[in-house]
Amino acid sequence: MTIEQISIFIENRKNALAEFTNVLATHNINMRAMSLADTSDFGIARIIVDDAAAVQGALERSHYIVKVTSVIAIEIPDEAGSLNRILKILADNGRNVEYMYGFTGRKSGSAYMIIRCTDVPETEKVLEKAGIRMIGQKDLAEI
Repeated sequence: MTIEQISIFIENRKNALAEFTNVLATHNINMRAMSLADTSDFGIARIIVDDAAAVQGALERSHYIVKVTSVIAIEIPDEAGSLNRILKILADNGRNVEYMYGFTGRKSGSAYMIIRCTDVPETEKVLEKAGIRMIGQKDLAEI
């Protein structure tokens, strides 16, 4: 069970990020999560939204370079040590985490982590076997 992450290449210049978020606001797009990394020339914004296909189209029509990637989203208790337990399970099973970021939802007591791992299907099997709850694209609207 994966969700779609949209990666957007944004020029690293004054006002570029505000221009990007203006496109989202103009199209009434609410992000569930966002991660931003930069280099001296450009940044990469990674966002999670309810309807990835619609957002991809809106951004492409606004001349952004976008890429859609399948990532794993997991629900964990919002308490100390929860993330460490998950990362240990992944490490003990030979899974490499390329990057991750998190967000909280309206549901009390839970946090959500977006994880990009090598070999997503195998990582899903490891998480499922360990009883870790993964969420799908349809679940995002209910969080």
